[in-house]
Amino acid sequence: MLIKMRLAGLFLLVLLVLQTLSSNPPELSDPSETKMYQKKEAIHINAAETTIATTTESPSDDGFLGPNKCLTQRYTRQSCELVFCNPWERCVNGQCHCKPPYLCPSKNVTSVCALNGRSYRSYCHVLASSCRNKRPTMSHFGDNCSSEHRVYDSSKDAKTNAIILNVPNHFNPAVAQKKLICGSSWNMPAANVFCREHGNTLGAQSADTIQFSDLDIEHQEKSFPDSCVDVHCEGFENSLAECAILNRTNMDQTVAKVNCSSQPLQGQTVFECVNSKHILRERTCDGVDDCGDRSDEMCCRMCRGDAFRCNSGVCIPRSAVGDGVRDCLDGGDEVEKKKQNVMDTEIEDQEFTIPRHEIKMSRHNMESLVKCGVPNMELVDDEEVEERGRGGRVKRVVGGVLAKPYQIQWQVALVDTGKIDCGGAYIGGCWVLTAAHCVRPQPSAFKVKFSLWKKNRAHTTTDIVPVEDIHIHPQYSGKTYQNDIALVELRKLPFQEKCFRDNPAVRPVCVPWTTHLFQPNHTCSISGWGRTAEGKSAKFLLWANVSLIPECDRFYSHRFKPGMMCAGDLDGSVDSCQGDSGGPLVCQDELGVSYLWGIVSWGDKCGEPGFPGVYTQVAHFYEWIRLHTGWPLITQFNT
Repeated sequence: MLIKMRLAGLFLLVLLVLQTLSSNPPELSDPSETKMYQKKEAIHINAAETTIATTTESPSDDGFLGPNKCLTQRYTRQSCELVFCNPWERCVNGQCHCKPPYLCPSKNVTSVCALNGRSYRSYCHVLASSCRNKRPTMSHFGDNCSSEHRVYDSSKDAKTNAIILNVPNHFNPAVAQKKLICGSSWNMPAANVFCREHGNTLGAQSADTIQFSDLDIEHQEKSFPDSCVDVHCEGFENSLAECAILNRTNMDQTVAKVNCSSQPLQGQTVFECVNSKHILRERTCDGVDDCGDRSDEMCCRMCRGDAFRCNSGVCIPRSAVGDGVRDCLDGGDEVEKKKQNVMDTEIEDQEFTIPRHEIKMSRHNMESLVKCGVPNMELVDDEEVEERGRGGRVKRVVGGVLAKPYQIQWQVALVDTGKIDCGGAYIGGCWVLTAAHCVRPQPSAFKVKFSLWKKNRAHTTTDIVPVEDIHIHPQYSGKTYQNDIALVELRKLPFQEKCFRDNPAVRPVCVPWTTHLFQPNHTCSISGWGRTAEGKSAKFLLWANVSLIPECDRFYSHRFKPGMMCAGDLDGSVDSCQGDSGGPLVCQDELGVSYLWGIVSWGDKCGEPGFPGVYTQVAHFYEWIRLHTGWPLITQFNT
């Protein structure tokens, strides 16, 4: 049955305002009045199928690059708003920064020898050192790094521009293997790495090949190696030593040569990279890092060829799809597994370690340290819940809006002097996120209830935890609702680092680090205990689907502030019931991981066309959350 919704407390507030105040309400000091004015106890509900039209800019000349709003941000591979940082980096204020090497994972890693003979415990470790020193450090994988052993080096033949590698020999470390690079594996990312390695900051102008038979003709003598290796680079490397170098059983007909950048290209068909390098426009959005800083792949309406487009607008090579390493923010590239390619299947026969596999292992090691966004599925489908103190069992009501007893395991109830007026979301450790207007700096007045289903009665898995401290955003405004976010710090158990005993019915939701993780029209869910249109409070936890709505300032004009977002539907139709202020709006990525995308904040004329619900956008406050909670807690990635 459809239920029309309204903003809870609106009429009572109007009576108070008419008696004593002007039309512009001041910031109230009494907590109960603050909730009356600010609390939105009604949420817009819509069907999951609802589609909301978005406005787009006019397409670019070729239909691939754009929109201009993205291009003007000058995103690169270091922009962790759109892509992941490497394991030796972490995301701070939207940019990837070098980690100290000791923060790299140390389990299941392969040791590395440096150019100076030093031994590093892992690929991540040595690249963290290179990142901080801004110069190539790695020579080769291995644990015998004594000074008498040869190290990696590379050069370019002056006549032919052919590239020659000296690759350390694992079987006879004192003798280097002189190799050419097979032309079939040579591409712009590898050419850019070679040119940067030799001092050209803009990388390569082109990645070319030459017939192997022509090399000795040019020199009129046999002076080149008679074997080649395959080289596979991602594009971020400081030297070819950091790329995958794979032995070849047969010689290619062509080998690699390179022309490093010199004069910039000109003309309307040229794209200027963020690093000032010029490339042909037709090389953008093809999944290949031609720029060297990846800026040609960051803002794409469509991808060329068989490249894969992430929902964030980034194009990645098809070879990265389903390879076990998450490249798209939402994991869309890992939904389906790909067939193994040559580089995957022949690893056991290769003499050299594959760096990408080391990156994969490092990512998995780091991600395994943070558990969030995945509920305990053994409890989710339970049909019944036992109430404490009653001895009986209450069956769940079958319907589209009533939550199962253990379905929303990060939902909490915020108890204020004995009453539940707001909800919240558990984000792990001893931390809960809620709306700022739900709390005040008086921790002793609050408690947090975990695993609560029936609003006024605990059951066997319900935990009630006292509050240690309340951190309200310092720029929170009680008049405009801007920065309507607060962290509730829970009191730890005596002599322990946790705040409640392990509970199978409680799981944290992930905190997003970027506002680009989910796009407009994405279907998310809301939950809470709110008031019905008749003014009665919901007895059981309720939930419903909503869609993310872009450009919310068109509905609320100057009242819509940075850090706010809208969700619901535009025609005002509803499915079910209301939710509480401070409660979670949760979005799920392509791999089933749930993120706290919004916090119920405010809204006008609930259930009427043109007035969607307004939420605090959690990703907008990522850095503030991180500063309070610390690195290990706040996200599953980019740490």
